[in-house]
Amino acid sequence: MGAGKTADVALQRPALTLTGGLALCLVALAFGAVMIGPFGLTPGQTVAALIGRGDQQAAIVVWNIRLPRVAAALLVGAALAAAGATYQALFRNPLVSPDILGVSAGAGLGAVAGIFLSLPVAAIQVSAFIGGMVAVGFVMLVASLVQNTDRTLTLVLVGVVIGALAGAATSLLKVMADPYDQLPAITFWLLGSLAATTIHDILPALPMVLIGLVPLILLRWRINVLSLGDEEARALGVEVARTRFLVIVAATLITASVTAVAGVVGWVGLVIPHIARMLVGPGFARLLPTSALIGAGYLLIVDTLARTLAQVEVPLGILTAVIGAPFFVWLLARGRRGWS
Repeated sequence: MGAGKTADVALQRPALTLTGGLALCLVALAFGAVMIGPFGLTPGQTVAALIGRGDQQAAIVVWNIRLPRVAAALLVGAALAAAGATYQALFRNPLVSPDILGVSAGAGLGAVAGIFLSLPVAAIQVSAFIGGMVAVGFVMLVASLVQNTDRTLTLVLVGVVIGALAGAATSLLKVMADPYDQLPAITFWLLGSLAATTIHDILPALPMVLIGLVPLILLRWRINVLSLGDEEARALGVEVARTRFLVIVAATLITASVTAVAGVVGWVGLVIPHIARMLVGPGFARLLPTSALIGAGYLLIVDTLARTLAQVEVPLGILTAVIGAPFFVWLLARGRRGWS
């Protein structure tokens, strides 16, 4: 017993060291992101503004513009990466992303409907959140009506169908939208952006993300068992249907919450878990926090590039695709060693 406990501690130490190192890097990246922008700040000006002793203009830039956007990038990146790691473990497929069950398509439809109806920003975000949750609700309802088939495969296929229907409805609203006012707003939202993000946008999403993370943390060992397959999980005493339902709801809640804030941001939940898996292995207890930390840092870097590369801000979805697609091709070329 004592030898086993010593071995467990020895295995945990590298993961804890890596987590601590990633957290420190994240703090440094956040500090750098606050300084970078059209109104550049020195480290001294940034620290002075953070502690309330800088000039008023620097304080306004830091507290009203940079910090809310940095916080949003950290939250969205961490949430999408955590959801991606969860879905990949649950469905035992490294090609799965957070929008596999139609949550992104549903959230997009909800937001587009809100823009089409000329609703205020807060109402558009609520519509996006509801759209994402309703889409996954339909997926699970339809999948529950299909009997005598592989449960995981059914969920994925129904998710593709519901996502396609939501995409078609979104396209219809784009055709009907005002081309001079509503259509540009719809297009920009669907490409993802954190421009003009305020603390009031982040506060409603933060508790939703935390609520979604709690079951994932508590069920981390059962998620590991589920990754072995349904029959093996049942043999080890896991209630497969109930656990899968809770995990899907939690991951969907996380994804819908941040999609409502940032729009549709792809590739984060697909690529980042692969990087984390290469660092800490497939164990979900280590994979979840590592993915969240790397995802937060990755999206922070991408968002900083989005607002500094050109005079006109580049949508996040474009940059994440430009960076993520070649990296994913490289992952496919080198094989699945990171997964196994």
